[in-house]
Amino acid sequence: MNILLLAPHPFYQERGTPIAVDLLLRALSRRGDQVDVITFHEGEERTYAGVVIHRIPRLAWAQNVRPGFSWKKVVCDIFLTFKALRLAARKKYDLVHAVEEAAFMAMLIRVFYRIPYIFDMDSSMPMQLVEKTPALGIIAPFFRFFEAQAARKAVAVVAVCDALAEIARQAGARKVFVLRDISLLATEFSSATATPAGLLDVEKPCLMYIGNLEPYQGIDLLLESFALARQSMPKMFLALIGGNDRAIQRYRDKCAALGIADRVRFYGPRPLSSMAQLVAQADVLVSPRIKGVNTPMKIYSYLQSGKPVLATDLPTHTQALDRTTAMLADPMPDKFAAAMLSLLENPGLGRQLAERAAKLAEEKYSLQAYTNTVENIYNWVKDAI
Repeated sequence: MNILLLAPHPFYQERGTPIAVDLLLRALSRRGDQVDVITFHEGEERTYAGVVIHRIPRLAWAQNVRPGFSWKKVVCDIFLTFKALRLAARKKYDLVHAVEEAAFMAMLIRVFYRIPYIFDMDSSMPMQLVEKTPALGIIAPFFRFFEAQAARKAVAVVAVCDALAEIARQAGARKVFVLRDISLLATEFSSATATPAGLLDVEKPCLMYIGNLEPYQGIDLLLESFALARQSMPKMFLALIGGNDRAIQRYRDKCAALGIADRVRFYGPRPLSSMAQLVAQADVLVSPRIKGVNTPMKIYSYLQSGKPVLATDLPTHTQALDRTTAMLADPMPDKFAAAMLSLLENPGLGRQLAERAAKLAEEKYSLQAYTNTVENIYNWVKDAI
């Protein structure tokens, strides 16, 4: 198939949606599809057989475009829209694969050039906007209306998790698939060979968090819970991987206020290639996320790691985890602290959870499982259009 893929973000970067697009392009390349990708001006170069990457013009004032809503991103999306319309006018495509808000661009292409599109739903845009900027709640119905229209007019919606799939079904989508993320501990992404980036000066017993330090990730909950748990286990240690300088300083200040600065260490961002080494140094892997419905990508690597997982008992986690594969705790400091202690004080329980989690990751969240799902989606779409 000849596919126009719209990726409205910097590409490639080692974070959620760009990693998912990288996985998708690998799978489409293996299928033998011809793919034109339109993306932002920022990001590392990537090459795939049968794939050509087109970028919007380099905008000097729109550097370091971050995830989520921003005026920089809006302007970049406008440039991406015009570039997509020009390419669609010049070249015959069988399908547009539109990631997140690019679904609205795909709707325009469908109107002008009669090209069907897939809506790749990595998050609920209205939910994401309102969570980040509560003042926008008054116009949330407006956002939900347009998201529903994008889902309805798509030949298919490809959701990253069950909760988003349900949103698409309720919106009236014709066909909904779930294409889950996968563990990034596979050899294609993460190396077990020792490198400086993967070697940390952690102390034991070690709780480890990997990911950005945005408020929705529940870092405040994590630090407050750790402060409570440390009263019973003074030697416990918390390692946080990821985050930018501003977020790290903010949470270092919080650690000082909580009296835990001597047992919490911020290591900053580390490359995917070091992930296997990082998780090997942990006793427990934590995901304290408190907002959103999509499952954090790190969960799939956590499951494969062979380490026990502690996560908040919320839909963002429970659509991938249950009490047989992870320790789930209510998102309250006392409950989360008690769960930390339970895992550290009962290593046998942790081993049982980790063994079942690794088996689940192999069965459902492997690269082969992902590739098979992409094949099924595109075979169905080819027959449907």
